[in-house]
Amino acid sequence: MIEFNRFVLENGLRVLVHEDPSTPLAVVNIMYDVGSKDEDPAQTGFAHLFEHLMFGGSVHIPDYDEPLQRAGGENNAYTTNDLTNYYCSLPAENIETAFWLESDRMLSLAFSEKSLEVQRKVVCEEFKEHYINKPYGDVWQKMRDLAYKVHPYQWMTIGKELSHVENAKISDVKNFFFKHYLPPNAVLVVAGKVKTAEVKQLAEKWFAGIPSGKKYIRSLPQEPQQKEARLLEIKADVPLDAFIKTWHMEARLHHGYYVADLIAEILGGGGSSRLYQALVKEKQLFSSLDCYHFGTIDAGLLAVEGKLVKGVKMEDVEKAVNEEIEKIKTSMVSEQELEKVKNKTESVIAFEDMSVMSRANSLALYELLGDPNLINTELEKYQSVTREDIKECSNKIFDPNNSNTIYYYSKN
Repeated sequence: MIEFNRFVLENGLRVLVHEDPSTPLAVVNIMYDVGSKDEDPAQTGFAHLFEHLMFGGSVHIPDYDEPLQRAGGENNAYTTNDLTNYYCSLPAENIETAFWLESDRMLSLAFSEKSLEVQRKVVCEEFKEHYINKPYGDVWQKMRDLAYKVHPYQWMTIGKELSHVENAKISDVKNFFFKHYLPPNAVLVVAGKVKTAEVKQLAEKWFAGIPSGKKYIRSLPQEPQQKEARLLEIKADVPLDAFIKTWHMEARLHHGYYVADLIAEILGGGGSSRLYQALVKEKQLFSSLDCYHFGTIDAGLLAVEGKLVKGVKMEDVEKAVNEEIEKIKTSMVSEQELEKVKNKTESVIAFEDMSVMSRANSLALYELLGDPNLINTELEKYQSVTREDIKECSNKIFDPNNSNTIYYYSKN
């Protein structure tokens, strides 16, 4: 049982405190309820650009990293389609430094042409390195565009096009900041060697004076049910042919999400999984093969992705993948197989909960989802999944009309 306390400041900032006296450290985690799905389709990549800009200095603090390092701290951040998360850890006695730094950039980020130019270059180089010049780098751009027709998951966090970030203006950046980086759109989690009373006092001191602004109300277009299979063929300068197939699955808080998570584990969770055993080890069709999903808050994708052994035909691997999928649709999984993936899931959750940093991150996410106590109850949702659920959900997900396939051919 992970204990926590929760309170909300008058400006709407939600604060959660997890006391853990076993560590000398404190973690300060701020999660903003903004991801790439909240971008204008004509100006994508802004949420990720902001992840970089937030380290470019605020009005009273020209360099974020230097004072944090002086206090013995370290920090990082990440952006997803759904959220942006900033976190740092430092010796508990220096925790006020983190409050000072985080509050100043929430209140008054320094919008300079110089900072924008520097971070724009960094993001553009990242785009080129990982998504344009890297072998298979465009796979998920192409797949998202194939699978989503109206929902903004149709582009990646890096952005839909390089030009969107290249052409970003200071006015665009400011508008995005003042729309999303507000107290009611943020969750502050403080964990480690801290006391709730102390955190409350520091939160009031450093964050209560930040104006709440106008609360962002999300209204995204919902992806309609897919009614026909989609196929895209690509030829590129890559070493091996690749096969990528996705199917739409349920949203994060739906029972079907937990069922799909276990289905992905049965099919592709490591060396003992069905797809690996049958298609990598026995039939030797793939050199590597994975089945996973993206863990998105809105309805997401379950994916099968693999590199073909040289000389193997694309039609043969698709047929073999379909045969394995047909088995999970038509035959009940055994109690032992289901129990095995549930146990694995339980151990993953337990392992994550060992780190105070992970606990802080999980609490922020669950608060964003509307129920921070999910940190203690989510495992029950996995435990409640039945063999019948696996079969029923497999038939729903693996409907051929719900599928998107990419044949990624090597020119060589």
